Amino acid sequence: MQSNNFMSLMNKFKILVGLLLLIYVLFAIFEFRGNDLIAFYLRSLIFPFFALMYFVTVRERSIFFNLFLIFYSISELLALISDKLSSDVDYFLGNSLYIFAYLMLLINICKSISLIHLLKNFKMHLVVLTALNVYIVYVLQHIIDPHVELNYEYFVEMFYNIIVLLLLSSSLLNYFYRDNKKSLYLFVGSLCIVFSEVISVAYLYVTKQNLLNFLAVSLSLLAFYFFYQQSKLKDEERINHMMIN
Repeated sequence: MQSNNFMSLMNKFKILVGLLLLIYVLFAIFEFRGNDLIAFYLRSLIFPFFALMYFVTVRERSIFFNLFLIFYSISELLALISDKLSSDVDYFLGNSLYIFAYLMLLINICKSISLIHLLKNFKMHLVVLTALNVYIVYVLQHIIDPHVELNYEYFVEMFYNIIVLLLLSSSLLNYFYRDNKKSLYLFVGSLCIVFSEVISVAYLYVTKQNLLNFLAVSLSLLAFYFFYQQSKLKDEERINHMMIN
């Protein structure tokens, strides 16, 4: 019986992976052929399909990681009805869902980290990461400034960037803290997300090159791959007790 269940699960996994790759390939083809609208709709299916694959194949799930996938997928699916929403509603709702998604992933990472341990052993890391995050947020806001008025959009963009960078910093600190394969996958996935978001800023506010959009989507998909892989691993009780003088 267990063997049959395992084979059924593997068959479902192979089918879902095959369909996911097909959608991604079609997205790339239409993106580079200049069929932006079709590529836009195909892109909106990639990550919800990935979430479906996760829910079908992964048995032991984290509630916060579940919420990350759900919020992210809903935001992506909004593209299918974006023409029926006002631009303000579409912008605010879509970005708010992304922010909630990243916030859930941030909580998922931070919930098992001891703040006292970090303050005791990684003071210099915290100082450097804080300074780096402030600088990157400043640079990103400087890029966005000419294109966004000082209204709610400006603050949504700033909060969005802060959450994404906090996600990267927390995943790096989690890797220092845990020093295991699961935390490494979380960090690499978060790093891919940050690169994807930076490229998206360049695509939206600097130059509308199809290659940039393709790279942003590809990096996000790679991030989801690492997030999926880490979700199948248990968080080993391995704590890095390196002391920083």
